[in-house]
Amino acid sequence: MAAENGSEDTRWGRVLICGGTDWPRLGKRDKPNAKEDEEEHPDLPEPHILRSLGNVKARSIHTSCSGCHFVVLDTGGAAYLFGRNTFSSLGLDPSHYECVSENAPMKLLPTELGASTKTNDGNVWAAGDNRFGQCGQPPSAQVGGFKQISGLAIDGEREHAIMASAGITFSLVLTRSGRVFALGSAEKGQLGNGATGERITTGNKTAFDLVDEPLLIRSLADKKIVQIASGQQHSLALDDQGYIYVWGYNGYCRLGLGNQVDRLRPEVVPQFITEVVTQKEDGDKEKKEVGTAKLIAAGPTNSVVVDKQGMYWLAGKWKNSGDGSSGSPYTTFRYIQDIMACKVVHAACGGVTHWVLTPDESDEKPAAPGTQVPIMTVAWGQNASNCELGLGVDEPKSATKPTRHVPLDGIDVIQIAAGQNTTLFLARPPPPDAPAPQANGGAKTAEDEDEEEGDKWSNLPRYPEEVVDTPELCLVCGKDNGDDDSPLECEKCDNPYHLSCLNPPLKAIPDGEWFCPKCEATPGAALRGYTAPSYKKSASGSEPTSAAMDVDEDEEDKGGRGSSGGGRGGKRKASGADAKGAKKKKQ
Repeated sequence: MAAENGSEDTRWGRVLICGGTDWPRLGKRDKPNAKEDEEEHPDLPEPHILRSLGNVKARSIHTSCSGCHFVVLDTGGAAYLFGRNTFSSLGLDPSHYECVSENAPMKLLPTELGASTKTNDGNVWAAGDNRFGQCGQPPSAQVGGFKQISGLAIDGEREHAIMASAGITFSLVLTRSGRVFALGSAEKGQLGNGATGERITTGNKTAFDLVDEPLLIRSLADKKIVQIASGQQHSLALDDQGYIYVWGYNGYCRLGLGNQVDRLRPEVVPQFITEVVTQKEDGDKEKKEVGTAKLIAAGPTNSVVVDKQGMYWLAGKWKNSGDGSSGSPYTTFRYIQDIMACKVVHAACGGVTHWVLTPDESDEKPAAPGTQVPIMTVAWGQNASNCELGLGVDEPKSATKPTRHVPLDGIDVIQIAAGQNTTLFLARPPPPDAPAPQANGGAKTAEDEDEEEGDKWSNLPRYPEEVVDTPELCLVCGKDNGDDDSPLECEKCDNPYHLSCLNPPLKAIPDGEWFCPKCEATPGAALRGYTAPSYKKSASGSEPTSAAMDVDEDEEDKGGRGSSGGGRGGKRKASGADAKGAKKKKQ
């Protein structure tokens, strides 16, 4: 799970979702009962407010480019997990939980894993596929419940973890001191230790080193690494001086070094080094090399670097046809002509999707003092078969060139978590009593905003469109007082309340979001008709396995593995536009 590609931020937002929701079958070529599945677990063609987390103040959202599951962290330190549970990737028994519904995420507290109350000790827990020791436990089919990774230390002194990323056979952990530790298979140099350990074993089979305890990447030990990102079999690291380091599998030139030779140790990318001339106190001039990178991201077979000028650079295979495909990959980092003028502040890569956030400077007028420049979301990607680009109901599912994301115009997106077939967005709802940012540089009052641009947020569809068994009459008095006193609907559960029946009573319909007392008291609770699983720590993982993996096969199909198993939630309807938030219930 890759962390947010930037510094820690106290901002929070709400979770939006688009793309596939049929977790067990995402990425599968064979889809039995496809029509029925589409009705119950639809592909969402545009971003929807995820009702189950609609009252959660989310701080960050996480997945990987090959992931079909997600983790949402809130401002209080709780995690909400949902998606496919293959190999117990959500810490649950896959024989009982094939997946966890997005309508009933599993809430997980640090104390349930064994962490001390109200502390931030920088410990790491992992669950899921562990055939190569990538979860920090002796190799086994899976780690059935979250287990702490021990040995994260240098010379006996424990390191404080701040970020993690994962490929399909390895994991990386970044610590506060800027050190990077690796676990898993060394087959393609993913561990960055300079060796693969290739050898012939019984039956004339080829084996490679497996590391199940955190291994310090020593060639980076003298650097202050501030960000890491991993694709399926390769990784990138960014240090505090702006230098980029790459290592691992280099098929399709995904490391951006001009060839397809695997790198067993981190190698600096010379493309992001420049020479500057400074003047000494004695008047002499001095030449000095400096790094130019600011952000990194990784897709399954590509790498992304955003430089300090905000320009977006891409290497490897990032689409299926034409320039940038398997027949003509980007051998070195190249800019994308269509977004050359964009000053990128965030980048993300999904299974086939690519995303950037950039200030919306479509109008020449500067922003008014004290207001924020609007953020524009840009997306593109070929073969996005599950609407994971979310470009709109009547829009194409794929886009070969960077495209302005119209459904998110006017929405303040602060982070994107792009999975294999699904995309999450972290977006800030507009404050009800603050001026709204305008693309033309003006600022409108909350009243004006409600009538014009502010409607963008309240008009976002919610998913699911309806909550089952929603009552028609006020939950307190059970009466119908007519249109003059129609009840107010909760943004999450749709339960109706008369303004006068609330405690304390409301004199007018509130601006912005409004949640009923029950939803306010239970953020992240399952929607009516669903039951969220509770986490029970597993005593042990599964039996050891001798499974092997050929990383030279078609990598794009690997993230779609699923397991057979238990039940899901109740029936759902497809997406639909919703009316304004915090409104009277229609009779």
